[in-house]
Amino acid sequence: MAVLARWALVGIALIHGALAGFSSTATNNVAIYWGQNSANQAGSQQRLATYCSNTKLNIIPLAFLYVIKNPTLINFANAGDNCTVFSGSQLLSCPQIEADIKTCQSQGKTILLSIGGATYTEGGFTSSTEATTWANTLWAMFGPPPPSSSTNGINRPFGTAVIDGFDIDVEATSQNLVPFANQLRTNMDAATTQGKTYILSVAPQCPYPDAANNAMLSAVRFDFVSVQFYNNYCGVSSYVPGSAAQSNFNFGTWDTWAKTVSKNPNVKILLGIPGSASAGGGYVSGAQLAAVVAFSRGFESFGGVMVWDMSQAFANAGFLDSVAAALAGSGPVVTPTATAKPASSATTVKPGTTLASSVRSGTPTATTTGPVPSVTLVPQWGQCGGIGYTGSTQCQPPYTCVYLSEWWSHCD
Repeated sequence: MAVLARWALVGIALIHGALAGFSSTATNNVAIYWGQNSANQAGSQQRLATYCSNTKLNIIPLAFLYVIKNPTLINFANAGDNCTVFSGSQLLSCPQIEADIKTCQSQGKTILLSIGGATYTEGGFTSSTEATTWANTLWAMFGPPPPSSSTNGINRPFGTAVIDGFDIDVEATSQNLVPFANQLRTNMDAATTQGKTYILSVAPQCPYPDAANNAMLSAVRFDFVSVQFYNNYCGVSSYVPGSAAQSNFNFGTWDTWAKTVSKNPNVKILLGIPGSASAGGGYVSGAQLAAVVAFSRGFESFGGVMVWDMSQAFANAGFLDSVAAALAGSGPVVTPTATAKPASSATTVKPGTTLASSVRSGTPTATTTGPVPSVTLVPQWGQCGGIGYTGSTQCQPPYTCVYLSEWWSHCD
């Protein structure tokens, strides 16, 4: 599609109130991860293009590129059924996703490739040189097609489609991520002069500083940060309605990071939430969600909402409507007070999925043995443990209390 025709479509979408790609000045960005089918039900994850006409979302990170170094691997759950394998490689060639990326971009959506996920176990890179080399390789694979790519042996999973940038979703402490991310940034900034703007984002957990991503957060210029405000003590479910000072919910801490630490003074923070009660601990919706968003909008850095994930959100009737209503600002904005930066960070496990699970991997701990009639039993996905938690630790049968972090355990 010609550039003028594409932007004409985007202009029409704006007239009708649609979101049209990530905006660094907007407070109603909506990012929803696609590719892992975390609902894990028949038909719960449709092909990518199915979602792109929806006007309630504008950013889609594709999850996940979960092995960076050779052999590079991609996992898109059931969407991978429509891919084939490059000869002599374990890398997927996905012409359907190639076509869908172009369709989504013609409808104004920002399409990112998310790197990492729960199954990323490489631990980063042995040196800054290796990190830079692999950043350049990924850019050749997913950015603008390099000259003579076939003779250079570069396989492109999405063919001629060019993604709009990368999302870094590393779950565990890894080495040399700063030079890796900075080289991606360098390549994207250089290509921006060709008329297309590229986006770099990261998805830390809400405890600050984030154990896995703190070095990058201090040294890399990100366009937006999708903070995982769930499966942790500082999640949206810990928000106290009407209170200007929050003891656990710490959007204010991240706003302080944005103003005093971030390499990008205009960085946006997206409020990360689960798309259903099955998608992660601490799910909120409706009036609860509206209250949290109204509070978060009081911070300069607030840029919208991130949702995990597409299959959960679209199976949850009315959920995206409640997100859109909350972002439209139908409720009053609470003026927050300053939030002190925590002195230390807990090492926690971020929410997400693999092919067969609905939350990213956690380590189970000892569970309660059976229900006690006088004790309240926690339903599936309800909190059953964690620092500061004072509620019941016993789950409704047949569920058991599963450890996700020292701040959060839930019934699964």
